[in-house]
Amino acid sequence: MNGDKRKFLFVSITGLITDIAWQVAKEGHQVRYCIEDEKERDVGDGFVPKVRDWEREVDWADVIVFDDTLGQGEKAQALRAKGKLVVGGTPYTDRLEDDRSFGQEELKKEGINIVPYRDFDNFDDAIAYVKENPERYVIKPSGAAGNVKRRLFVGDEDDGQDVIRVLEAYKKSFPDEIRQFQLQRRVTGVEVAVGAFFNGKEFVYPLNVNFEHKKLFPGNIGPSTGEMGTAMFWSGPNKLFNSTLKKMEAKLASEGYVGYIDLNCIVNGNGIYPLEFTARFGVFALLVLKEAEHVRIGHRVDLGGFAEERQRDLGQSGVIVGMSHRLISVLAVRRGLEQLFANAQRALQVALLAVIDGQPEKGGGQL
Repeated sequence: MNGDKRKFLFVSITGLITDIAWQVAKEGHQVRYCIEDEKERDVGDGFVPKVRDWEREVDWADVIVFDDTLGQGEKAQALRAKGKLVVGGTPYTDRLEDDRSFGQEELKKEGINIVPYRDFDNFDDAIAYVKENPERYVIKPSGAAGNVKRRLFVGDEDDGQDVIRVLEAYKKSFPDEIRQFQLQRRVTGVEVAVGAFFNGKEFVYPLNVNFEHKKLFPGNIGPSTGEMGTAMFWSGPNKLFNSTLKKMEAKLASEGYVGYIDLNCIVNGNGIYPLEFTARFGVFALLVLKEAEHVRIGHRVDLGGFAEERQRDLGQSGVIVGMSHRLISVLAVRRGLEQLFANAQRALQVALLAVIDGQPEKGGGQL
C-alpha cells in the first residue's frame, strides 16, 4: 500500500475475519470492526476496536471489507456504486455459494464438467428418489444451513441406504433448519481446491492450492466439520485453475467482484469436477494467509489497480491443524522450513503435479 496508512472497516456476520482485522491493525492502519450476530460479538474483544453500527462508520472508512455471503454481497455492491473502495461480493457471487445448484449451472454454462445432482425441498421426495435410483450420494444443505458443515453427509453404501437413514433423521430433527438441499452423486478421487484474489478485473497471482480435512478424527473418520485442518501452497496458473476457475474470470469482471474466491473439486482419471464455490475469505485459510507476506495482496487488491502480484517463493507452504474446539495456527511460510513441513510440502507438490499433468491419482474419496 506504498506506506500509506488507511482506515479499514471490517463487517462480519459471525466474526470470521478477526485475524485479518488484527493483522491490518498491527501493520499500523486504523481499524474498526463490526460483528452483526449478537452471540458472536465478543470474538476479538481486546484485539481490535469494535463498533455496533457499521453503517455509521462508512464515511469514516477508506476501505470496507465484507467477509461473508448471505446478503453481504448486496451491501458491498451498493457501496461500490457510491464510489467506496470495497472488498467483498455481489448478489451474484453470494448466490454462487449460497445456492449450490445455481453455482453448478453457472459452471456448466462455461463448459465445465459438473457432477450430476438434484435439488429437493422435501425429505419424502428425496427418500423416494434414492429408493428409485439406488447409488452413493452426498447430502448438501443449501443456504444458511449449508454453513453447518456437520449436516453434510457423504454416503458410503452403494444402494444408498445410509443416505436414506440420514434423510429420515433430518426429516425428524431439522425440518425447519434444512429447507432446501441437494443430492449430488458421489464421485471418488482426490479432493483439492484452487483459489485466488480477484481485483475487480482479473485474477491476481499466485494461486492458492489447498487440501482440506473435514472429518472430525484422523483417518477420515467421524462426522464432517467446517474443517479440522488445511494444507496449502502457492502456485502459478496450472491445469486445475485453467480448467475451472479461470473460465469464470469474464463473469467475475462484469460483476466487479473484489476479494478471494475458491473452487473445491474432485479430480480423478476421468477429469476435474467442481463441487462448490467459496465466494469469500475462507476462515481456515486466513489463519495461514495472515502469517504470509502474500496476505498483503488482500490489502492492495482494491487499491492498486495492478494486474499481477508475483510471489517471491513458490516453495512457501502453510498448514493449519484443528484440535478439539481450539485452532492451532502452524506457521510454515518461512524459507527455513523445519523438516516436518518440508516433507509435507513435497507431498503436496506431488499431489498437484498430478493435476497439472492431467494424470490425477485414482481412488480415494471426498474428505
